[in-house]
This record gives sequence, C-alpha cells and structure tokens, in this order.
Amino acid sequence: MPRERSAQEQRTVRARAVLAGRVQGVGFRFFAEEWAEKLGVGGFARNLPDGRLELVAEGPEPAVRTFLEAMRQGPSSAVVRSLDVQWEEPVGERTFRIRF
Repeated sequence: MPRERSAQEQRTVRARAVLAGRVQGVGFRFFAEEWAEKLGVGGFARNLPDGRLELVAEGPEPAVRTFLEAMRQGPSSAVVRSLDVQWEEPVGERTFRIRF
C-alpha cells in the first residue's frame, strides 16, 4: 500500500537566495545545477555583477530545503560567508538552468 505524502512533501515552495563569499569562478553554478537535478528542483543560478551568486529554487518543500543546505556548503573550492533567503510565491518553474 503506498504511503500517503505529507502536506509538507506536497507543498511547492520557491526560495531566492543570494550567496556571498568566494562563490564565483569555483564551479558553483554547475554544482547548484547538479543538486537541483538530483532533487527535482526548478529555478536558476547566476553570477551577480558585485561578486555574489543568486539562486532560485522551486519544488517540493523538503527538496528545496535540502538544496539550500547543500548550497550553504557549496563545492569544495567555494567559501560561503552568507546565504540570505527570501521565500516567494511559486511560479511553476520545473527545470533548473544556469543564467549567464
């Protein structure tokens, strides 16, 4: 008998995160893309002109929260000094892409 999904698993959320530190030139956008694909999260990653990184993640709440925790660590060559998250209304993003 299949297990019923909890309300949290069914709830779609959208998070916009801005990361500061050594987050550009270290493969961070590709790291984010790998995690997003593994977790089934849509959204995007892009470098900002001021040296920070912007991430948007949308999907089931547990997947988005797991994605954000992975982003706090980043790839091995990154140093994340801060990760600021704003929660937004979901817009239906299903795929994750890197924006240039």
